[in-house]
Amino acid sequence: MGMGRFERYVLEEIIPALIGALVIVILLLVLASLQEVIAPLLAKGANPVLVARLLALNIPWAVAQALPLALMFATLLGLSRLASDSEIKGALAGGIPVSRLFVPVMWLALGVAALSFAIGEGLIPRAKVEAQKVQREIVFDNPRVIGLGAADSQGRRLVLTDALNRAISVDKLLEGGEMQGLQIVTMQPAQPPREVVTAERGKLNGNVLELQNGQRISYQNGRPITVLTFKSGTLPVQDVQASFDPSAGSGIKPIDLPLSTLLEHTRTYRAQHVPAPAEFTALHRKFAEPLAALALAFFSVSLAVFTFRRGLSLGFTWAILLAFAYYATWSVFRVMGENAALPAVIAAYSPDLIALLAGAGLLWWSSRR
Repeated sequence: MGMGRFERYVLEEIIPALIGALVIVILLLVLASLQEVIAPLLAKGANPVLVARLLALNIPWAVAQALPLALMFATLLGLSRLASDSEIKGALAGGIPVSRLFVPVMWLALGVAALSFAIGEGLIPRAKVEAQKVQREIVFDNPRVIGLGAADSQGRRLVLTDALNRAISVDKLLEGGEMQGLQIVTMQPAQPPREVVTAERGKLNGNVLELQNGQRISYQNGRPITVLTFKSGTLPVQDVQASFDPSAGSGIKPIDLPLSTLLEHTRTYRAQHVPAPAEFTALHRKFAEPLAALALAFFSVSLAVFTFRRGLSLGFTWAILLAFAYYATWSVFRVMGENAALPAVIAAYSPDLIALLAGAGLLWWSSRR
């Protein structure tokens, strides 16, 4: 169905609000990051330029997260304004069916969903890889940001990772970039480590890790097959990144991996009957989160129709409360999926389904006389 003058008029009311809401939600997400990560880094003497780069690299993620919420917020505000000025009432009196309110909003939601998916696939994976590299630069520029190798508040120590799927744990990082107490584990998807290298000291020099006084153990089917000791040695590495979380694997969360990589991982886990709830939940979230724009748009128009027909008012405060209610629902189901409390597909799509059912219920209720 095409869009006539009425549909374009509705869009002209919603799109400016969408842009404003998008900026506000992005700022809120960035401020949350500032409080949790950026401020502690600056307080410990991290290079402000590197910290600013790290902050900028998190903007694509913030945009993808903000788009569906901003659309719901903008739709509620825009249609509420039209209702309060009796413009919807005038349109209905002129013979325009209420169903035509859905046309422009759902087309806009389709565009928002496509944009969100494109950002999630095209920008976020690259930005997250670059962010990990910037974190490494921050750590090696000033080791004090990690307490010179001391564990963080959760007992975790510095972990470096590289593109060859190796996790490099470090007991202590000294001034000048020298590391003490290294353990380099070469991981395999859904299998025991293939190789473990330990060393008393080491230093990263470009793409080469220089090691001293260590041991290299190779494994086959979880059993050691060779054990070698060395006084000094070099280990080529690729794209070394920094992370505090040893469970992070490559240093990138599953949801931030490209879809092709995530599909490959989940196929391997499925073939080997390995439970990986975080990865399977992330796979479904790749589609469910962009589709949330369509579900929330349908709910928003349904709610606007309900409030108009019932003579109720839906203002700024209610729009904010509903946006936070959706975000809280999404967070709960995400955590339940990642911890195997719910099947991955249910955890990923439940927030969208709840919005659709709520919207359908409001339409049914508003049609009753």
